Amino acid sequence: MKLAVPAETAAGERRVGIVPDVARRLVGAGWVVSVQRGAGTAASFTDEQYADAGAEIAADAAACAEGASMVVRVQAPDPVGAAVVPTGAASLSFLQPAASLETLRVLADRGCSAFSFDLLPRISRAQSMDALSSQATVSGYRAALTAATSLGRFFPMLMTAAGTVPPAKVLVMGVGVAGLQAIATCRRLGAMVRAYDVRAAAKEEAESLGATFVELGVRAEAAGGYARELSPEELAAQQQALSDEVARADVVVTTAAVPGRRAPVLVTRAMVEAMSPGSVLVDMAADSGGNCECTEAGREIDVTGTSVIGMANPPSGMPTHASALYARNVSNVLALFAPDGVFAPDWEDEIVAGTGVLREGQPAQPQVAELLGGAS
Repeated sequence: MKLAVPAETAAGERRVGIVPDVARRLVGAGWVVSVQRGAGTAASFTDEQYADAGAEIAADAAACAEGASMVVRVQAPDPVGAAVVPTGAASLSFLQPAASLETLRVLADRGCSAFSFDLLPRISRAQSMDALSSQATVSGYRAALTAATSLGRFFPMLMTAAGTVPPAKVLVMGVGVAGLQAIATCRRLGAMVRAYDVRAAAKEEAESLGATFVELGVRAEAAGGYARELSPEELAAQQQALSDEVARADVVVTTAAVPGRRAPVLVTRAMVEAMSPGSVLVDMAADSGGNCECTEAGREIDVTGTSVIGMANPPSGMPTHASALYARNVSNVLALFAPDGVFAPDWEDEIVAGTGVLREGQPAQPQVAELLGGAS
């Protein structure tokens, strides 16, 4: 079995699909691991480290993928990258099928299978494979640090000879994995943290980390631990109730997302304009449209004295540990896909079927068939 790890091609992507420590374990388990030259450089992993771990170093993406059973990336390959996946081989990445139609066509034409971490079922058995959660942990941590370094005030309360400095007031919207990590990091930095989520189960989780949970009376639980999309009426009621909370905060961190859909707008321009000058809003959902009406992905803009920071691809900003966590998720997926030393995914398995996008060139799910059939 050969595992190929090409260099990432998406703009600004610094992560890598496999790190040397995981490569060593995979080689020990019988895999031939091929890494494109320089693939780990941006994440601080050298070709020499990969070679020492037993991996082969390939000159380019085509040589890396030649003869591979599985090609692993972080981001979805572009159509050119998909064209080097060997006929009948498999691709594993954050594929995001709806945004990767051309790539899907290329993979389908080559009779390839494709698996996406975006679709991993949220079940206990899949926790060690949950790359969405591992990368959200990195995002939440980075969001808190970004807020702390952008705010012109201290996070903790300080008692000095010159007087007492009050702690910063932080509001975290969305108490999933990223939100919980943002809460924990802001609390470690000494801020007073309030948290809001439309899922009732989030209250206990937020409070366990020392945050005060904001009760607005809007609930939107969905299957698998996610939040469903709010109706226009519910969204309007939510925004109205959140206005005072936002205005009182020195820092707002937004993390809300609905899988496969545009991020819900929680913070309007009017709400940002009501914040005190010098306040900071960090929008972790910028890549999917943003939770703030003013957000521009990858940019920090000033709105009447408040800095609105649209974090684009947050995990890529901490590529070493983000890659290490991702690689462990990949390793656990591979253990499921090749349990007896042969790459043969069991399509009756809930995890295989859930993450599968293409099966030997054919749509593995009705939604994928619809996407490919409706694509022009």
